[in-house]
Amino acid sequence: MNNILFFGDSLTAGYGLGNVDNESFPALMGQKIKDAGLDYRIINAGLSGDTSSGGLARLDYWISQPIKVFILELGINDILRGIPPSRTLANLDSIVRKVKAKYPDVKLALMGMEIPAFIPGAFAAEFRSIFRKLAESHDMVFVPFFLEGVAGLAHLNMKDGLHPSAAGYRIIADKVWPVIQKIL
Repeated sequence: MNNILFFGDSLTAGYGLGNVDNESFPALMGQKIKDAGLDYRIINAGLSGDTSSGGLARLDYWISQPIKVFILELGINDILRGIPPSRTLANLDSIVRKVKAKYPDVKLALMGMEIPAFIPGAFAAEFRSIFRKLAESHDMVFVPFFLEGVAGLAHLNMKDGLHPSAAGYRIIADKVWPVIQKIL
């Protein structure tokens, strides 16, 4: 069996969903993979509230079993905690380097994040650029904005306005599936 490791924060974990095993992003990708007749096992390594440094600290556990595909979705909590984007990029780069060192033939995908354009300044601009830089430097399949088409739409998010609802995740899965399908 080929393992796909979904490594991220609450957006990967499926925070707040009624049934994470059926409604989360990794679960929905798993269903699409099954429907396509592909032989992959989904591993949801999402941890609510995780930062890039937290992800780096817990990575070894998750890559202790062989993986064929690594899907990275981390970084938005860093901005909420005021972590410099350069530090976030360095941590994410270290995560990808560790995965590639252990599994040189692993296929990589990056789920990028955005912050609202109305947030001004160099800090915001630097954050917006880190995901593209990371994807380009490691030749990763790249989704520029993981929450595109869902962020800011009340009917597709939970009451907190930050986390997608089950309906929101279905839209995300439909958007991201063609990108992931290319590397399977």
